[in-house]
Amino acid sequence: MADNMSLTGLSDEEAKEFHSIFMQSFLIFTAVAVVAHFLAWAWRPWIPGAEGYGSVIEGAHNVTAAVSQIAPLAG
Repeated sequence: MADNMSLTGLSDEEAKEFHSIFMQSFLIFTAVAVVAHFLAWAWRPWIPGAEGYGSVIEGAHNVTAAVSQIAPLAG
């Protein structure tokens, strides 16, 4: 093994090139993930407002009515 080889078998120049490509790929992946999370948040916030998700989900009034009838039984 040559003196300029690392434990991976890559030379210093090859290791630096791999690191550069890895970092660019990681930054692109992270940017895509951030954009996807922002778009998901814009579509449906993770923390619902005062009215909850029921105002946007069709048929949620039936679920709310069922829960309000079950809630006194649990108390």
